[in-house]
Amino acid sequence: METLTTILTGVLVSVATYLILSRSVLRVILGTAVLSHAAHLLIMSMGRGLKSGEVPILTDEALSYVDPLPQALILTSIVISFAVTAILLVLAYRTYRETGTDNLFEWRGIKDE
Repeated sequence: METLTTILTGVLVSVATYLILSRSVLRVILGTAVLSHAAHLLIMSMGRGLKSGEVPILTDEALSYVDPLPQALILTSIVISFAVTAILLVLAYRTYRETGTDNLFEWRGIKDE
């Protein structure tokens, strides 16, 4: 299961890199969102919770447990990535309303080849 998660993380990083390198602002924003999801999967696969399937609660009766720190990091990362994505979408919308385009090259003044 961890191998499949690692492969999926690599695919998501590749897709995110492709989207971030495009001209459209919306694609760049979607690329950052996909990259944050890839980071969530990577943190989850490093937490050893996929292999054992135990609960992250330590009690006196528990023989084995999973470290709850990766789950807390993922939850914090989800909240931060949602806020960053929301701010980027508002900024992109406002810039589109002012300039009339979402092409990054036109914003920079670069002419098409």
